[in-house]
Amino acid sequence: MLLGTWNLENLYRPGGPYGPEDEAAYEAKLAALAAVITELDPTLLGVQEVGDPEALKDLAGMLDDDWQLALSEHADSRGIRVGFLSRTAVTVLADATAFPAELRPVQVDDSGGMVTRAGRGFLAVEAVGAGGGPLRVAVCHLKSKLLSYPNGRFQPRDEGERARYGTYALYRRAAEATALRALADELLDGDGQGRDVAVLGDLNDEVQAATTQILLGPPGSEIGTPGYEKADKGDATRLWDVAPLIPPGQRYSRVNSGRRELIDHVLLSHRLVHRVTAAGTGLPGEGPPGLPSVGPDPAERRGAPGSDHAPVWVRIGG
Repeated sequence: MLLGTWNLENLYRPGGPYGPEDEAAYEAKLAALAAVITELDPTLLGVQEVGDPEALKDLAGMLDDDWQLALSEHADSRGIRVGFLSRTAVTVLADATAFPAELRPVQVDDSGGMVTRAGRGFLAVEAVGAGGGPLRVAVCHLKSKLLSYPNGRFQPRDEGERARYGTYALYRRAAEATALRALADELLDGDGQGRDVAVLGDLNDEVQAATTQILLGPPGSEIGTPGYEKADKGDATRLWDVAPLIPPGQRYSRVNSGRRELIDHVLLSHRLVHRVTAAGTGLPGEGPPGLPSVGPDPAERRGAPGSDHAPVWVRIGG
């Protein structure tokens, strides 16, 4: 089976403040997205930036066969949320936002505003895995590194404001990663050697970022290190980022101001990671993904066809 994640970038029906301005642009966007999904041919695809649930239904209607949809009920201020497109039936296990009780509220702006929940829900489902057993998967979209400022600004008044709002974003992303790790603990239930568990989505930071590392669990045994093939007690709760399995020339999922970044990730349990037969970004067999370079203002790509992210995927044997 092929398991993947893809940020669909502002998937809205036309006419609203964030989506395409007209029907023609909307149809072009859907067609571009559908072409990629058809070629990718996933069994289960986690998606982000679904701004309009009906738009995801429109997209599914352009695909072959009957697809099952699952969407989080917890959207952010723009209405975007995470979900799944699946060729098989899925059962929702959790749709969570709350930070762990032990974690204090985090500051989000200069006025002292505090939050105790993730800006977008974490949706966990169960489906049939490659070996016929249960596959438990959580999809997420953590707080963006693209900063926004009061009154809808995307540029700071000065460098002090930039630094503060960068810190607020980091606070939130770290807290959200901690909450997502708590959900992963529930899905693993201390049995990573026996359970097929995946956590995937737009983490909005790269492999070695502190927020990404929070999700991995016990340190050590990363892919490519001597400890990877050696069993230890951490295997029960550890998750592995498949990034080292992606060919180096393809190891990015977005281009930010001309710089390639891998900010979309697939993390797998011990039992699952050792059955990966291939991993990549974009479309299998097509080499490095061709992506537009994005800047600090997401509104610049309103109504653009396709997405500014590439899918990230793994192929898993039975």
